[in-house]
Amino acid sequence: MSITAAINTAISGMAAQSYAIGNISGNIANAHTPGFKRIDTSFADLVSNQGPKRTLAGPVLAEARFTTSVQGPLTATGVGTNMAINGSGFFTVMQRESGSAQSVYTRRGDFAVDKQGYLVNGTGGYLLGNNLDPVSGRVTSSGLIKIANTTLPGRQTTRIDYAANLPKVPTTTASVGGDSSPYTVASAVVIDPTLTAPDLTKKVVGAAQVPAFLDKSLMGPSLTMYMAGGSPASLSTRWAKVQDAAATATPPKNAIWNLFYASSSTAAKDSDWVNVGSAFSFDSAGKLVPPAHATVSSSGAVSLKIPQVAVDGVSVGDITMNLGSSGLTQNAASAGTVTTNALAQDGYASGSLKSLSVSGDGTIVGSFSNEMTASVATAGVVNFMNPNGLRPTSGGNYEQSRDSGAPLAGLNGGTIVGGNIEGSNSDVAGQFSKLVATQQAYSANVKVMTTANQMMADLLNAVR
Repeated sequence: MSITAAINTAISGMAAQSYAIGNISGNIANAHTPGFKRIDTSFADLVSNQGPKRTLAGPVLAEARFTTSVQGPLTATGVGTNMAINGSGFFTVMQRESGSAQSVYTRRGDFAVDKQGYLVNGTGGYLLGNNLDPVSGRVTSSGLIKIANTTLPGRQTTRIDYAANLPKVPTTTASVGGDSSPYTVASAVVIDPTLTAPDLTKKVVGAAQVPAFLDKSLMGPSLTMYMAGGSPASLSTRWAKVQDAAATATPPKNAIWNLFYASSSTAAKDSDWVNVGSAFSFDSAGKLVPPAHATVSSSGAVSLKIPQVAVDGVSVGDITMNLGSSGLTQNAASAGTVTTNALAQDGYASGSLKSLSVSGDGTIVGSFSNEMTASVATAGVVNFMNPNGLRPTSGGNYEQSRDSGAPLAGLNGGTIVGGNIEGSNSDVAGQFSKLVATQQAYSANVKVMTTANQMMADLLNAVR
């Protein structure tokens, strides 16, 4: 009887709208829950086929429609260890408090360092990933990310990046007094640019020669470099022109300069000045003619080794000086002095961890008290072929299911935004619109049921 079917259908409609309002209630309640993904309601009709012209509109079935793949808004928090995924992907976490060692997946990224050094989010999810050696960048362990008492050891200087212009006519103390001749003390200078190795044999300006050397040389750059273990030392340098250009000579001669460094970090007047052992030759256009023992890359970048560097009696070892493709020139300079255009070295003192930040690929970067940064860990991030097929659990976590497929490592086009968290994708205004529509649909189903009951009562009264 259709009246009975109407009552049953109305009951199914009331049940379906009750299920929908339950989802709406949860969505509104979690409108400010980080990483929350709303659950919408999908309705499916059930039709009883009673013949071509006797088909009866039947009950309705309500099912959950997950929005796990729908992005939520990102909100800046100012907390360096907070992280939000912009795009697809899930953080891999472990709920240690539950006693389970099983990995679960979440979009909730309000991670902070707990008292034991672990990264934990607001629902007790411990972030999994790789812990890194801050010096080498190699993986030291995989599993729970732990950051505690991290120290970056000091690094010995092995490279100096340098760019400068040497004046064609240097203004030295001697030249001001009328002596513009090059510095030509045979025991201290290197004239031959064709040497296949640096010449260090007795190429030192001794204490007795220092006054004359200072008069005929120009001050070069000074920089702080670092010994083994990270202890600092000051390196002072001077440039001396040791040969003038002579285009009419046979064969023609290029201008040649030598670079010296002080054996003492104080560069006292009684310090020895050590020749680096290379003849820096310049053609008529002021371009460097690389020494024979220099290394020249395919792009024209010049680098050469300064061997056996020692300051204050402590050996620093070999240092590579990178000059780039045009880092060292000899051009006219009105002041007649050395102009330093770039100066950097790769050593540093030891430092303790000050703060953490997260890069776009999920690398957790530490900032240290020595002004250096280093990667200390990488966050474990995975993707799923069907993220809406994940099985939701409490705490904003999801479990792998048959529908979701196996986890695939990586971001797959997404990025991680440090100092942010992803908010709920539940829009309160939209949920209120659904709330009104659901209430009206529920009331209409109640009206259908009461009307059908009244019709049934009328039928029973007619029988009596």
